[in-house]
Amino acid sequence: MEDKNQCEMPDSNPPEPEIREIISSMRTVAIVGLSDKSDRDSNRVGAYLKEHGYKIIPVNPAKREILGERSYPDLASVPEKIDVVDIFRSVDAIPGIVDEAIAVGAGAIWMQLGLAHREAAEKARSVGLKVVQSKCLKIEHSRMKGKPEFNITG
Repeated sequence: MEDKNQCEMPDSNPPEPEIREIISSMRTVAIVGLSDKSDRDSNRVGAYLKEHGYKIIPVNPAKREILGERSYPDLASVPEKIDVVDIFRSVDAIPGIVDEAIAVGAGAIWMQLGLAHREAAEKARSVGLKVVQSKCLKIEHSRMKGKPEFNITG
């Protein structure tokens, strides 16, 4: 029997220049599974992105507000354009989140460190979304912002 919470290895990730482009062009990040608990990774990533000028959109049906931003129950409820969907949910939730991201016209899917789902990634790529798997958006942003060729406009 297959464990639905077991993470796959990423089949591939974009090369660094493409990851840099995703980060430098993003303005609005919907964080699916954002926690209101400050000791959680999702909260730390959300706070970091907000501190660096990005618009964060919490997606958590159990909360009304997180990090001072209105929380939405799902991506379909978000009333604005989403550049990146950052996923902090269990592996078995990823296909549904990817379907929602495709439906709302998001630009990229970002599966946080430890998360990967080949089938969902292939589906997203097939409709033109960029996909990053098993990488932390905060770590990648922090690592790249020190590089002279990296232009953060958010």
